[in-house]
Amino acid sequence: MNFAIIPDIHASIERLTKSLEIAPSHQLIFLGDLIDGGANPGKCDDLSVLETVKALVDCGRARVVMGNHELNAIMFHRRSNEYNLPFRPHKAGNLQQHKSFIDTFGIETEDALYWTGWMLENFPLWIEYDEFRIVHACWSSRAIDIIKARRPDGFLKFEDLYEIACGETPFAKAVEMLTSGPEVCLPDGYSFRDRYGVERNEVRLAWWNSDSAFWRSAALSVPDVSELPEGKLPSKALGEIYAKEEVPVFVGHYKMTGTPKIGQSNAVSLDYPNTPCVYLFGGEAVLQQSNLVFVRNS
Repeated sequence: MNFAIIPDIHASIERLTKSLEIAPSHQLIFLGDLIDGGANPGKCDDLSVLETVKALVDCGRARVVMGNHELNAIMFHRRSNEYNLPFRPHKAGNLQQHKSFIDTFGIETEDALYWTGWMLENFPLWIEYDEFRIVHACWSSRAIDIIKARRPDGFLKFEDLYEIACGETPFAKAVEMLTSGPEVCLPDGYSFRDRYGVERNEVRLAWWNSDSAFWRSAALSVPDVSELPEGKLPSKALGEIYAKEEVPVFVGHYKMTGTPKIGQSNAVSLDYPNTPCVYLFGGEAVLQQSNLVFVRNS
């Protein structure tokens, strides 16, 4: 069977339509983050994207993995039975991130609850075949084993949401790992400034790069890597680096820049917002640049 792996749509019906044109007969897998238009909500159409993908899921042609935006939306529109507070606070930053969805469906409305309920019931945290794996932000065997102990099929339940919102238990941290990716605290005395000039003490890891054993080669979104230590990552972080002998894994999430490319033989982030792409997977053990197809611009 041939698959088309489609990364983060973020409510762009144009990007979705053109992605589907690339693979008119393939089985489809979406890497999550179907919703939330981000900086350009006026150009987005959350409803059309969701209706289109739902029709594909209903007919058995598509599957969707849970992204951090779907998980955030599920928690934003639901409240704790005990405290009657939303699992995700309705503060300014969260309202802005979720703006295009809110503009379409409102807050905690019947429609908002319907669509986020559909996500909860239909989007697992990971998808695994013999030949390849799918997750939104990080394939962590350790985190997946923790979740499997409670949810063997990878589907979350309403009763998990309060624990996830608190973010303190191994289960909650495992869910965050899969949907948001690994971040590692820098050693004492180290920090860096991100592209906005904000000082940070944690770095995101390019966990899919099997050669990333050192701080400076593994760090993502660090403008000046000379601010980081020169040495090796701590052992816990090294344990999250994806091994070369594993089957291919596809993720989105990371807002990669430049031209889409296959940097590693068995792992890739396909999320290139400025140059959208689709990967056409035919069972190959080594990912091929020729199977990475750019989405045509208007």
